[in-house]
Amino acid sequence: MIASNNILKVQGLKKHFPVQRGFFQNVVGWIKAVDGVDFEIGKGKTLGLVGESGCGKSTIGRLILRLLDPTEGGIAYKGQDITSLSQKEIKPLRKEMQIVFQDPFGSLNPRMTIGQSIEEGLRTLGIKGRSARIARVEELLEMVGIAPMAADRYPHEFSGGQRQRIGIARALSVEPSLIICDEPVSALDVSIQAQIINLLKRLQTRLELSYLFIAHDLNVVGYISDWVAVMYLGHIMEYAPSEELFDKPLHPYTLALFSAIPEPDPQARKTIKALPGDVPSPFNPPPGCKFQGRCPLVEDRCRKQEIQFYDVREGHRVRCWKVV
Repeated sequence: MIASNNILKVQGLKKHFPVQRGFFQNVVGWIKAVDGVDFEIGKGKTLGLVGESGCGKSTIGRLILRLLDPTEGGIAYKGQDITSLSQKEIKPLRKEMQIVFQDPFGSLNPRMTIGQSIEEGLRTLGIKGRSARIARVEELLEMVGIAPMAADRYPHEFSGGQRQRIGIARALSVEPSLIICDEPVSALDVSIQAQIINLLKRLQTRLELSYLFIAHDLNVVGYISDWVAVMYLGHIMEYAPSEELFDKPLHPYTLALFSAIPEPDPQARKTIKALPGDVPSPFNPPPGCKFQGRCPLVEDRCRKQEIQFYDVREGHRVRCWKVV
């Protein structure tokens, strides 16, 4: 893992949602959306968080931003433990941690011009003069590739890719250090995806931003990320530098994800390692390894005890005793 210069450190993070039934809404169990997660993000670096839908990726993003309160574990931002801060105490840090949402249209107020949406952040930053705010809005729009004169237009007048650029400009308006990118390109066409990814990389270099990039597309994650964490049913199964993971994936789940990446050559033959069974319910996960019901390497030991992280090489960790 990243040894120093961390902007974010997460240890043992858990989020369990209560399941209530009956007239009195008694708690009958817990959905373990995030069940013990550890990772770090260095300054100016990107951690890619990849996995199937429902594995807990977006929940982690909301826990870091303290939009949700963690059940257990710790979140340290720039060395400060923010896990137990009240909403009043966390408010000054909000401008340092921002989010870019998956749906670029739903995240913008349709009754506000894009200039007004971006100006909200500038007021939070303390820019009081109207002319200064207008100048900053134009600068931000130009930074993300939108014509400054478009500030008086409404969200419905833009394409999906343009709206996502506006969402990025709005996130940048408060001058953050960390941005949670929650599947920011999954709703866009492939050609537009490349433009947005390249924009994020340019902005990272220019402003020394740190990203938690949440996605389910390994190609996109591999291109933008310095480190990659592969997540399954609330657990991180493999964690490694991006190049290392793509060169030498180890966990059976990671190997299955890589086999599902489309082959760009139509003449090439590729064997897809289809996983048997279904993802277990987070309400009643199996004891032992959470991947046991779909793993081709499963043994009795996997079903009886929780599998810990093993260090394979420098910075490369895997939650599987059989591949170590």
